[in-house]
Amino acid sequence: MRKSIATVSLSGSLSEKLTAIAAAGFDGVEIFENDLIGSPLSPEEVRARAADLGLTIDLYQPFRDVEAVPEDVFAANLLCAERKFAVMERLGADLMLVCSSVSPQAADDDALAAAQLRRLAERAAAHGIRIAYEALAWGRHVHTYDHAWRIVRAADHPALGTCLDSFHILSRGSDPQGIEDIPGEKIFFLQLADAPLMAMDVLQWSRHYRCFPGQGGFDVAGLVRHAVRAGYTGPLSLEVFNDVFRQADAGRTAVDALRSLIGLEEAAELTAPPAPVVPTGFAFAELAAVDSEPVRATLTALGFARTGRHSRKPVELWEQGAARILLNAAGADRREGPALVALGLETPAPEAAARRAESLLAPVVPRHRTPQDVPLDAVAAPDGTELFFCRTADPEHAHWTDDFTPAPDGMPRPPQAAPDSRSTTAPAAALSHIDHVALTQPWHHFDEASLFYRSVLGLRPDASLDLADPYGLFRSRAFTGPGSGAASDRGTGTGTATGKGPARGVEGGLRIALNVAPGPGDRDVRPQHIALATDDIVATARRIRARGAALLPIPGNYYDDLQARYDLPAETLATLRELGILYDRDEYGEFHHCYTATVGRVFFEIVQRTGGYRGYGAGNATVRLAAQHTA
Repeated sequence: MRKSIATVSLSGSLSEKLTAIAAAGFDGVEIFENDLIGSPLSPEEVRARAADLGLTIDLYQPFRDVEAVPEDVFAANLLCAERKFAVMERLGADLMLVCSSVSPQAADDDALAAAQLRRLAERAAAHGIRIAYEALAWGRHVHTYDHAWRIVRAADHPALGTCLDSFHILSRGSDPQGIEDIPGEKIFFLQLADAPLMAMDVLQWSRHYRCFPGQGGFDVAGLVRHAVRAGYTGPLSLEVFNDVFRQADAGRTAVDALRSLIGLEEAAELTAPPAPVVPTGFAFAELAAVDSEPVRATLTALGFARTGRHSRKPVELWEQGAARILLNAAGADRREGPALVALGLETPAPEAAARRAESLLAPVVPRHRTPQDVPLDAVAAPDGTELFFCRTADPEHAHWTDDFTPAPDGMPRPPQAAPDSRSTTAPAAALSHIDHVALTQPWHHFDEASLFYRSVLGLRPDASLDLADPYGLFRSRAFTGPGSGAASDRGTGTGTATGKGPARGVEGGLRIALNVAPGPGDRDVRPQHIALATDDIVATARRIRARGAALLPIPGNYYDDLQARYDLPAETLATLRELGILYDRDEYGEFHHCYTATVGRVFFEIVQRTGGYRGYGAGNATVRLAAQHTA
């Protein structure tokens, strides 16, 4: 279907918006009246500009408070409408959006509303214009789509139809099934927006928190399916009011918007882009550091060995079990120190994963490689993190580790194994694999990143959480793949974290947590982190401390509270207190975790999952953040 977007959804001047919309690949545009009024371009110039960019002008909006009013007020409304019709003719727009009235002068009289809308449609038809009547969720008397349709049906004019808006329908909890009772030719326009599920005034919710489909909690795809079954053949058009989008770069927002429509068409079963190839785990995490000695010291204390060096680049490979860290001396910011810059994602079909990413408008990372380098596809996530599609364990194909030669001072690399298996050469209590990574997002790109990981990689989103920090709140949302803790994936480990036996939790799978700081400028003080899995966190923590690494000290008050909340054995609690290990549990199992000191913008978390625990210890985030601020 054709794809359109309202100019109100983007920042900038009308000319800048049109340029961004066309560059992203949209087919058409809704012109928001205030954008035209504030533009130095005449309607004829806007029309020509849109045509030059290959854009149709699909809708002019909005016209408000028209119907069910006293006759003298309606006469003035008709005069105003005539003037707007003249502007639309100059603009080349033939469809006007009319919102249900919120005026205190409007009467609760459907017959009067239908009669006046018919008269408006007659005037519009004389100019070759049609009227799309929309029920605002906060309309004075008409606030549901089925009510608006009854009025349109009673008016019975060929130039009058209805506009369906997903936000107005779904925010009120209306059943979209009834859309299929509306003749498709009378659905003149379809406006789409998602939103987080919130308990607040619907007008404020609409004005500030709309987002693109796939970024919120509404079933927008289901609504689109109903409209298509009704016979709707017009464009899918985005109308999003969002404080963040109005401040963000228009070009970037437009690409994000089009990505949402591509994903929406797929979810609504209207198109079939390349299917998602969901990553099964982490092949590696890459850190960039000009001064790499602090990172080397931390990795050594964690039990990693430097096993390889890239044959042509200043990159080292550090390994322990199936956990791999690349240390890159090129491209690092001296001011920031070590930073997490790339992730290798274990992918059963890397080429197909790359095709999927490109079809969802993910930017391809240009790579400068010699003919000897192993081909490796990569795309950039919204925060700039490079994502490499890897197939480490496939003996039939060359893989990325072939670019590394053994390090003269390192241990021999163990034979290649599946990314979620344990190396038989790993010592007892060793780290086994990367459990998850947490990526801090710029505050104005959080929704974009949420859509990216959901649509491009096919990961499942968890609920968004608000976590307390000593200096504010920040949002966090986790995304997971198969084998990461879904009910069918959970293990049944029964061990404890007291050093009395291994506790085998869920292994493998991909977990990525996205965090966002409270506001602009806070990203630099929000470090990223890499969580490493172990089957015996007590033995691992003791070994790390014995090698000279400092674990994050946790206040004693935390353990006093822990004792009050959970019936833990006194010996267990004493061990947790001694080593700075935090504890959590859910209905599936237990979680133990501790942290290293932060180096640059990176720290490591050591985690032990028992019995299929599926979370991330979110209840301990406040304590961890406070400890990091005072460390």
